[in-house]
Amino acid sequence: MPPLGQATPEAPCYLNGEYLPLSQARISPLDRGFLYADGVYELIPIFARRPFRLDAHLDRLQRSLDGIRLPNPHPRAAWVEIIRSLVDAAPWDNQSLYLQITRGAGTCRDMPFPEASSTTVFLFAAPLAEPSARQREAGLKAMTVADIRWGRCDLKTLALLPNVLARQAATEAGCDEAILLRDGYLSEGASSNIFIVQNGIILAPPKDHHMLPGTTYDVVLELAAQHGVPHQIRAISEAEMRTADELWRTSSSKGVLAITTLDGHPVGRGENAGKPGPLMRRMHAWYDDFLNDEIRRNPLP
Repeated sequence: MPPLGQATPEAPCYLNGEYLPLSQARISPLDRGFLYADGVYELIPIFARRPFRLDAHLDRLQRSLDGIRLPNPHPRAAWVEIIRSLVDAAPWDNQSLYLQITRGAGTCRDMPFPEASSTTVFLFAAPLAEPSARQREAGLKAMTVADIRWGRCDLKTLALLPNVLARQAATEAGCDEAILLRDGYLSEGASSNIFIVQNGIILAPPKDHHMLPGTTYDVVLELAAQHGVPHQIRAISEAEMRTADELWRTSSSKGVLAITTLDGHPVGRGENAGKPGPLMRRMHAWYDDFLNDEIRRNPLP
C-alpha cells in the first residue's frame, strides 16, 4: 500500500471524458493551468465510499469558477456520475478525490483568454491521509507567517505558491501547519481554517476575501449552535490568537484538531497549557458523531 494520501501510478483518474490509470494521463504543455495557474480545484474527502458534503464542495467549485470567469464544463448530475465512477474504481474505502479544472490549452502562450480552447477537466483518487492518534491526542505544532497571497483567497484557485512556501517553512521548523497573518489579524492556515477559544467562546474569522470558506468551518459552527456553545464570527487579532485558551485547525480531510504549540510556545494556560483543551475534546466527540451520521445518511446519489 502507498503512504496515506499518496496515489499509485495505477490509481484511477478522469481526464477530459476518459477514465484511465494516473500514469497514463497527459496534458498539453500549453495548458493554461500549467502556464498561468489559470484554473480552480476541489479536494473532496470520501469516507466509507461516501463523499463528504458533496453539494457544499460542488457549490464552492461553482463559486470559484464564477470568480475566474470559467464556465462549468458539466452539470451537477454529470459531476456526480464522474465522482461515483472514480470512487467505485478506487481500491480504498476512505479516499481523497482531487478535482481540477483549467481554461485549457490555446495555440500559444498569451495572457488574454484564448478565443479557441476547451477546458481541461482532471480528477484522481488517492487514499485519504487521516489524522494520526498522536495528532488527535497531543495536538499539532504550528508557526505563524506573513500572509502574502493575492486578494481573492476565497476562490479555490491553483495559484498556491505562497501556501506551498508557508507549509515548507513549517515543515522545516518541525511544525504541522503555518498560520497566516495579515495586517495583525488571523487569516487562516496554509491548508486549513483556524478557530480560537477564549473564555468558553468559539471565535472564527469571517468569510471574506482573505479566507477560503471550508466545509468543516461550517460544520464546526453548526455543531456549536446545536450544542449551545457560544460562538462569534469576527476579525481575530494576532494578540487574541496568541493568548487564546484553545487553538483549532479544521479541514474536511482531517476534521478538527487542536493546535497545542504556536511558535514554540504552549497554547493555553494552567493545567491545559500545551494540551487539547476541554472544548476541543467535546468538539472531537460531536464531530465524530456527526461524521458517522453523515456517512449513514448520505450515500452518493
